Amino acid sequence: MAHNTDLLTSLSRVEFPTLGHFLEDGFCSLAIKAIVDAPRMVGTAATLRLPDADAVAVNRAVLALEPGQVLVIDMCGDHEHAPVGAVTIAAVQAQGAAGVVVDGAVTDRRELNSTAGGRTPLPVFARGTTALTTKRKNSQEAEFGVPVTIDGVTVRPGDVVLGDGNGVVILSPETAASVVKEAEASDDAEPAILRRIAAGEPLENILYLG
Repeated sequence: MAHNTDLLTSLSRVEFPTLGHFLEDGFCSLAIKAIVDAPRMVGTAATLRLPDADAVAVNRAVLALEPGQVLVIDMCGDHEHAPVGAVTIAAVQAQGAAGVVVDGAVTDRRELNSTAGGRTPLPVFARGTTALTTKRKNSQEAEFGVPVTIDGVTVRPGDVVLGDGNGVVILSPETAASVVKEAEASDDAEPAILRRIAAGEPLENILYLG
């Protein structure tokens, strides 16, 4: 656990697009976007496979969340029903979770973005919003803590889940650890490069040309 905590701390200092300089896989497409204007999301995956729009299963997944986890919901192709709204997000936040990612829709956009009472909005990523929600089925069809798929990206319990205004990145801890030092070094070098460009130095002396 301490190792993962150190890794997440390092990743919290990295610009997530910098990871794209060193990796090709694990990046959700622009279909999965930030619904909430919130701080960046850094956490580990707690997964839910939800094949039948069952709100009871979502509540059970929320109760099982631990601090620092990201609830990742695979809607199994259902992009019409929202499993997450204002009450669900309030409960997720009360559990100390780091955010929510839904391969589908969410609801209550205004409430999710609310800062009433000094509240900091929780990061929420999804395909969009809808007024159609899940139902209290209690069907027992959902699966918890299993590998799921988000926008074609496989997510396993404990994977690193990162998100900001640029999108969502999902990496195994091993993959994240393999590139985090390079990413930190790249970010550290960027301010000097920007200063050189602003100072009018010839671009052919700055830009990588192979």
